[in-house]
Amino acid sequence: MEFIEIIGLSFLVIAMLYIGYRIGKFVSKKQMEDKIPDIREDAIKQSRSVLAGQFSEQIAPYFPDFPYKPTEARFFGKPIDFVVFKGMDEKKVDEIIFVEIKSGKNTLNAVQKSLKATVEGKKISWHEYRIPDRD
Repeated sequence: MEFIEIIGLSFLVIAMLYIGYRIGKFVSKKQMEDKIPDIREDAIKQSRSVLAGQFSEQIAPYFPDFPYKPTEARFFGKPIDFVVFKGMDEKKVDEIIFVEIKSGKNTLNAVQKSLKATVEGKKISWHEYRIPDRD
């Protein structure tokens, strides 16, 4: 093979690779553009679902079937939704209840499962922290 043929063949291969690259880029861009409306719609649905869940969590104590007094429930949000101080309205707390609100098919996450195990294992303590005096 002569040098000119090798250069010509190399140029042809590079040109074919470039054309293939451009065609692939065009096709993938077109496919992505076709998928964007579906991706956006799915993102909006998920966002609405999350917001509805968060809203429901915060108003759950006011539902008629909530088993505790709303005035004794304190919202935390993370890692647990509520802590109920049963008896607080009567100025004598006799039970503390951790409440996690779930809707649909949602389940406890890893942190919530470990918190549940900790409570059920009675690994709970009290610590009083005093702020140091500035004298």
